[in-house]
Amino acid sequence: MQQREPSASESYFWPSVWAIGLHVLVFALLFVSFAMTPELPPSKPIVQATLYQLKSKSQATTQTNQKIAGEAKKTASRQTEVEQLEQKKVEQEAVKAAEQKKADAAQKAEEAREAAEAKKAEAAEAAKAAEAKKAAEAKKADEAKKAAEKQQADIAKKKAEEEAKKKAAEEAKKQAAEDARKKAAEEAKKKAAEDAKKKAAAEDAKKKAAEEAKKKAAADAQKKKAQEAARKAAEDKKAQALAELLSDTTERQQALADEQGDQVAGDFDDLIRMRAAEGWARPPSARKGMTVTLQVSMLPDGTITSVSVARSSGDGPYDSSAVAAVKNIGRLTEMQGMKPSDFNRYRSFKMTFTPEDLAL
Repeated sequence: MQQREPSASESYFWPSVWAIGLHVLVFALLFVSFAMTPELPPSKPIVQATLYQLKSKSQATTQTNQKIAGEAKKTASRQTEVEQLEQKKVEQEAVKAAEQKKADAAQKAEEAREAAEAKKAEAAEAAKAAEAKKAAEAKKADEAKKAAEKQQADIAKKKAEEEAKKKAAEEAKKQAAEDARKKAAEEAKKKAAEDAKKKAAAEDAKKKAAEEAKKKAAADAQKKKAQEAARKAAEDKKAQALAELLSDTTERQQALADEQGDQVAGDFDDLIRMRAAEGWARPPSARKGMTVTLQVSMLPDGTITSVSVARSSGDGPYDSSAVAAVKNIGRLTEMQGMKPSDFNRYRSFKMTFTPEDLAL
């Protein structure tokens, strides 16, 4: 609420009232001071006595009386002057007191006027401050209103943007779903064609593999049958040779040893490799081209006492598998009945094995 500015007549009303009141107070104080002034004593009349000289009195008495009368006259005159001076002094003090009261009243009136002016100035300053505060509050309220309106506008704008973004995202999602559905249909169609093609190829490959496997199985069976026949023939041949070597007479044995010495020794090496292959567990690390040299010790009855690696192939599992395969032979009964001179080479000998040898 805006405060109304006072008019000129209203501005001079209270100072006029204060001035009139001050004058009334001064006149009242003067009246009281005159009323309270003490009454002065009535002035005594100056008595002038004239002494008449009596003829009957003496000259000395006359002079004395004249002297007394003169002194009385002087005393009365001085008393009158003193009383007049005192009265004048009292009057001056009363006037002075009245003036002092008037000055005090004027000073109080001035102070009251100044206080009124100060109060008016304070009221004006307060009104001005109130107006400034009101203007500041109005400005602040207007700014708050504008800020609130801006905030509401920003919220509405942001909400609209979010709605637009959400709608765009939904549209994009729908479009992506539609594209994905079309792509999935095309992929499914393509995959179905590829699966059909692969299935046909797999069927052909399966048939071909079955035929290849059948052919390979037949070839492997034939090869195995041939190998078994060759092995059996070799064993029969070796057994026959050993039997002939062990059952003939000394002369016959010497003749056979002279004819078959190296052949029999080679047959025993092959026999050891064959028996080792029967109990060999091929490790996954075994590869073609690996070579391990074993140190083998044997008793005259064909019992293998020890097997160790003389020269490694570089692959520990393969070396260990070769050692275990030879140890698993246990005893070669075919070695029984050999001449000591022929057996000496088998007491402690070295043999070289490869995966191809052990796979026999």
